[in-house]
Amino acid sequence: MMSSFFHHGRLVVAWGAVYLALSIFISETVLHDIDLNIEAYVTLLGFALVGWVLLIAFSHTRRVRLLAGTVNAATLANRQRRQIEIPFEAGEAFDMIDAAIRELPGVTAVDSARDSLQVRAKVERTDLYGGNASAGAALARLSTWRNQIRATITPNGDAAGSVTLICEPEDPAWIDWFLVDQGSNLENADAIVRAITRRIAERRRLETQAVRESATEKELTVARLNLLHAQVEPHFLYNTLASAQVLTRTDPARADAMLGNLIQYLRHSLPRTEDAPSTLGEELERARAYLEILAIRMGPRLALQVDVPDELRRLVFPPMMLQTLVENAIKHGLEPKPGGGTVWILARAIDNAAAVTVADDGRGFSLETAGTGIGLRNVRERLRLGYGSMASFAIVANFPSGVAATITVPLALQGAGVRT
Repeated sequence: MMSSFFHHGRLVVAWGAVYLALSIFISETVLHDIDLNIEAYVTLLGFALVGWVLLIAFSHTRRVRLLAGTVNAATLANRQRRQIEIPFEAGEAFDMIDAAIRELPGVTAVDSARDSLQVRAKVERTDLYGGNASAGAALARLSTWRNQIRATITPNGDAAGSVTLICEPEDPAWIDWFLVDQGSNLENADAIVRAITRRIAERRRLETQAVRESATEKELTVARLNLLHAQVEPHFLYNTLASAQVLTRTDPARADAMLGNLIQYLRHSLPRTEDAPSTLGEELERARAYLEILAIRMGPRLALQVDVPDELRRLVFPPMMLQTLVENAIKHGLEPKPGGGTVWILARAIDNAAAVTVADDGRGFSLETAGTGIGLRNVRERLRLGYGSMASFAIVANFPSGVAATITVPLALQGAGVRT
């Protein structure tokens, strides 16, 4: 109430002072030599002027109350200042404030300087009364009709920007004693703050959605990896147990060796968590146990040669992938060949990558030995999901017979801390 009373009183005093000065000037100059009794007219005109000014002030106060919900010195002021903290770097904050100002109704000119992080704009005030000749339009004649906006962005570290926003009439400050803005600058300032708040909320929503989608994609990727990992030939286990059962009656020593290798194979085949990746050494032990079991079944038809440097045994390597290549070499290469053959497991470091090769001298590529290709497709898909373009898989004919399959992965040693 006191703020409204002070505001109304200030306008009445300012216009009263102007009216009094003009009355004295006119009576002492123009009407000095004319004998007229005009005191009554002067008084009546003064009361009319005071009433007109009070109506303008009342209209301004009511509009401010509608816009802000409260009336005080800050909301009644023609000049509005806002300090906005934007949780993004200064360049993004500049883009947000520039876009928010450009979308204001009545903007006629926007001058933005990205390097100096400043935005200036002129805003035509909308005619609240439709521009007709009503009494309301007449009241608005003592209101400001053109406003301006100035925004300055101050960097606040690498991830925040502070915006100083000023919305004011285009006229000098002393005009505030005589004219009101009908709450237009309060409306502009609040509109810009709302636009910035909406844009920040939208940005946060998109970031949250991106994080959620990334988490979902990660879960799907892990699920696909687990599914691919689980697609292991189950007949090997059944055949091994059946062979061990027969050998317990005919050759207990060989049955004991077979079961020992099976235990070793299953020990290395237990599921792993994401934080416990396998190594080439562990995968090699699994493959060796698998081949030892087959050697008992196949006898001299199967030979194994391993050439893996000790330092590469700590190479981080996808689980069950080496096993897939070994199983392919046996199933499609050596088992169909009457005389059997040899399986080679080789590993070499090449620049910042490691190449692991499983080769055989079996039947090679032929229609008779061709399988469904599920195992090799799984290898390619798991490499793509796990490494992207940093890993590769190639399969070629071996000389003079057989097939050589090579997996190339980044050279990362377990326990080394960094990639070498």
